[in-house]
Amino acid sequence: MNGLLKFITGKKTAPVTMLIGLIFAGLAFTVFNTEATETTPGTGLPDTAESVQVAKLQDELPSSDASAAFIVYTSESKFTEEQLTWLQGTFDPNLMMPAGGANEKFVEFTNLEVQGEKFVPPAAISEDGTTALISVPLAITDSFEETTYRVDTMREIAPIGMPGGMQVYVTGPEAFIKDVGSIFEGADFSLLAVTASVVALLLLITYRSPVLWLIPLIVVGTADGMAGILARRAAEALGFTPDASVTGILSVLVFGAGTNYALLLIARYREELLVLEDRREAMRTALRGAGPAILASGSTVAVALALLLLAEIEGRQVLGLVSAVGIVVAMIAGLLILPAALVIFPRGIFWPLVPKVGGVNRNDKSLWAKLGKSVSKRPVIVASAGVAVLAILASGGIGVKTGLSATEIFIEKPEAVVGQEVLAKSFSAGSATPTQMIISNESVDQAVELASAVSGVDEVRVGATNGEFTQVDAVLNASPESAEALLIVKELRVALDALPETSIALVGGQDATTLDSEDATARDQALLVPLILISVFLILILLLRSLLTPVLLLLAVVGSFFSAVGASWFVFQNIFGFPALDLSVF
Repeated sequence: MNGLLKFITGKKTAPVTMLIGLIFAGLAFTVFNTEATETTPGTGLPDTAESVQVAKLQDELPSSDASAAFIVYTSESKFTEEQLTWLQGTFDPNLMMPAGGANEKFVEFTNLEVQGEKFVPPAAISEDGTTALISVPLAITDSFEETTYRVDTMREIAPIGMPGGMQVYVTGPEAFIKDVGSIFEGADFSLLAVTASVVALLLLITYRSPVLWLIPLIVVGTADGMAGILARRAAEALGFTPDASVTGILSVLVFGAGTNYALLLIARYREELLVLEDRREAMRTALRGAGPAILASGSTVAVALALLLLAEIEGRQVLGLVSAVGIVVAMIAGLLILPAALVIFPRGIFWPLVPKVGGVNRNDKSLWAKLGKSVSKRPVIVASAGVAVLAILASGGIGVKTGLSATEIFIEKPEAVVGQEVLAKSFSAGSATPTQMIISNESVDQAVELASAVSGVDEVRVGATNGEFTQVDAVLNASPESAEALLIVKELRVALDALPETSIALVGGQDATTLDSEDATARDQALLVPLILISVFLILILLLRSLLTPVLLLLAVVGSFFSAVGASWFVFQNIFGFPALDLSVF
């Protein structure tokens, strides 16, 4: 260990350490760097999930490559004759259906053909006569750019020629994909910019030096860039594709952890410069003091994050892997590169508050020093007060709700959400996202009867079929992904249990996917929380060589977690007005 410390801080070898770091950084940014793929967050459920099984079986059905966009026209009062004619056109006796309506605007996008011609069904008018719905069948695409083009173009042409007194919204699966993807588009860069700015400001305030703050910022910033590249390569090696939300979180994590390590090391380095003339010896002493703490902190966090690879949900696995790589890179940068970078420069980098041998340690008279002395004099009273504060904060989490519907995940409602809300007022709330059931052909009639009897199901219709099974759609009267919709899906699954055991009876679709995600999250929590606590406890025993201290640390961490959840829920509910926390919070 002493040899490594001398190499990192040596007069001739510190620049070598920096050079080695630059070589690895260069390799990361060139050889190992791959073009990031723009993706949106997916479900990532295991193959055993019922909704995933439905999606796979749908691929075997005719027209399995179908998606949809929904054009919703609405008016504050009943449509006038002029508006109805514009929406539906006039009856064509040759076609035996209306022709010349607004539906024909969207023919270029549809993958549905009737008698060899592309076809979009005419507008359906709600019973109250205030809303019209045009369903545009679309071919499924994995390209977010293609989805964006289709939705943006439909939103552009939908109002052309529209009579006065009407509004139009494009919603449905395609529109939600586009609007959700637009939120995450550039999210990694935005988070990086904000995080770097906050860290720079924090370092400036902490050191009050025009130079010193640049060194940890550059080191941590480079570590963040390397972590993003290495984490992406590690994820791709395991078959994962990190989306922008994951890489954005990674930047926050690396900057946060890296800055934390830097603050701890530089504080110890500054103290040693007040005692030792040789800045290199001062850094070695600082590393002996701060190094074990940084190593213990980084190791426990990295192991805990790596355990997320055991989760059922792919998004959680990706986040755990990527974050673990980020913590390791930040730890290496803090223990190897940052010390070498600091000792290359004279102690004048602390200007104007340059630490001199024999100088006064300002920390001895700081607020934190006084607080530490007070705590040491009255540990029982302070500990009791701390526990009481944590308990009060944790109490804010009583009654915490989790799970957001498709329309609740946005802070500002995009067009897809507004359109869905308008649609729900005049049509069944689940019209745009029917629950999809896969039923054995011999049990279809019985399944339709059972599903129709479930409370909350407005309509059941038989869809595509093959020689073995048929898709049956159920339109729910609850908003997509809401608690009511999930309850109806549960009841549908229970109802279909009455079918013969030899029959295929699976319930999928958007609401079922959300329900399966909730179930997978519950299983992940039951497995991972105890496993992480046990693993961290064992690591702390090895690092601290104590039994009592790890117990106290874990109790403090668990107490802090529940107090953070309680305080967050209180703020989210009473200040921001959020109806629930997202499942990913836990």
